[in-house]
Amino acid sequence: MPTCAFLTTENLEGYIFDDDLLNGPLERLGWRVESLPWRATGVDWGAFELVVVRTTWDYTDDPEGFLKALEAIDRSGTRLENPLELIRWNLTKTYLRDLADRGLPVVPTVWANGAPIQQLEAWRQRFGELVVKPLVSASARDTYRISASTSRQTLEEISQRFVGRDLMAQPFIRSIVDEGEISMFFFGGSISHTTLKSPKEGDFRVQEEFGGSIRAIETPDELLVEGKKVLVALEPAPLYARIDFVRHQGRWLLMEVELIEPSLYLRYDPAAAGRFADALHAATLAEA
Repeated sequence: MPTCAFLTTENLEGYIFDDDLLNGPLERLGWRVESLPWRATGVDWGAFELVVVRTTWDYTDDPEGFLKALEAIDRSGTRLENPLELIRWNLTKTYLRDLADRGLPVVPTVWANGAPIQQLEAWRQRFGELVVKPLVSASARDTYRISASTSRQTLEEISQRFVGRDLMAQPFIRSIVDEGEISMFFFGGSISHTTLKSPKEGDFRVQEEFGGSIRAIETPDELLVEGKKVLVALEPAPLYARIDFVRHQGRWLLMEVELIEPSLYLRYDPAAAGRFADALHAATLAEA
């Protein structure tokens, strides 16, 4: 029986996840599944037919150590999904600049190192309202919304958070609050399901940990076309991808492409776990 390792973190307390829904479909296809922390030592990774990066949600605490761990897995001869090359590229949000350079409709972004108060104020004048975040980030960590009402004291605190750090600044997209953020999930290159994520009242973060709500929706045809354009731009092809879009001034703009440890929201579509298992199994057979 082939064995698949799911990489996770040592402590998932406080997180909402549903990867356990994959165990049954994979076992029915003849797979044994084992979950291991990415920081685990003394593991014979070569004993696994496949290692899948899943709920490694603490990797932002040590991105260099995370990549070194994945490199060791890759050297073991086992197959790593998503591929190391793709993960390394996706680790830093400058991948959005690469996609914009290829003509994809990315949310307008300013790239910088550090955020002096004068710079924050200049961005505020330019965008009216903006969001700043670090280039290596997960679960909206160190993500701040700045508006005309943001006090100078808060600006000083935000500025201090980014001393010596690479960051990105984007206009605040009002439709995230009014309409929500749409996530499309692709497994093995095919659309699986789509969700709409909305923040709680008074917030702008759509993650469940911050009170955001999620529901399944039908994939808009015009958005699926845009999602497939993004998928074609990814090399090598990913086993799984979550592609996030928002509507802005009448067009769809790309917010994120999650290729490392995205929440897959399998529980919102009864067939989603089976689709993931089928894609994993088919990709492994094709590799053999």
